Amino acid sequence: MYVGQQPATTFDSGIQDRFTGLTTNTVTLTHDISAETDILVVWNNIVQDSSTYSVGGAGNKTLTLGGTLVSADVVTVYYLNKVMQSVNPTAGSVTSTTITDDIISGQTALGAEPADTDEFIVSDAGTLKRVDYSHIKAGTNTPTFHIRKSSNQTGLSSGGWTKVTFDDEVFDSDNTFASDKFTAPSNGKYFFTAAAKINDGGTNTLVGSGMRFTINGAIAAEEIHFMVNGSNSAEGKSVTAVLNLTASQYVEVYAYAQDNGGAACSITGGNDRDTFFMGFKLITWVIYILK
Repeated sequence: MYVGQQPATTFDSGIQDRFTGLTTNTVTLTHDISAETDILVVWNNIVQDSSTYSVGGAGNKTLTLGGTLVSADVVTVYYLNKVMQSVNPTAGSVTSTTITDDIISGQTALGAEPADTDEFIVSDAGTLKRVDYSHIKAGTNTPTFHIRKSSNQTGLSSGGWTKVTFDDEVFDSDNTFASDKFTAPSNGKYFFTAAAKINDGGTNTLVGSGMRFTINGAIAAEEIHFMVNGSNSAEGKSVTAVLNLTASQYVEVYAYAQDNGGAACSITGGNDRDTFFMGFKLITWVIYILK
């Protein structure tokens, strides 16, 4: 396979210089060389030791002999090596028909997710660099958890906020939920949602209900609803938020209940629809376009 102008189909013949009729001690070579050992000098059919002559000048093309020539002398210089040059293809000479295999489709397909140490080529402000797959692959949105209540929670003070307790773990990928609170294992943004079925303390006397997230005890997000005339026995409330946490900060869930008669209220547990708390860490997707 070749790129650019098609090369000759025959071998290069050996190259040499032949000098006659000179009366000097120097000759000028026709090709650049790098040192005396790149040529073999024969003077009147006698091979000269490389220590008896020297080269210099531009491209080391000036050969200084170990003596002065007479007009009858014959000096032949055989090139063992010569300084080569790179030749750029002429404009438009490289086409799709010139390259036999496409650089992508001609390769073996990986057929699986790359290993972390597999490398890609990227352009970093115009400079080509290699980068491990581990630096560009999407992360996983962990930790992730889902907690719920299996039984009712009673004794909610009317007109106040009460911490919601949970006793049934559906899943907790990184063991980040304990003692009724989620603790962030690392800095980042986290998605949370929680819901509860809040019950009145009498007969159709619920006039207010709400849900709240706190971060280390400080209010972070809440949803609350008040009714003008208390005529509900229960109301489902929820709160959803994206919270920016630093490592070791913890999130708790609180419920608000207000009974028209001031009686203690309760939260219903026992199934997924009533009371739960779930969340996960948000991840950043990085897309590299190679061109």
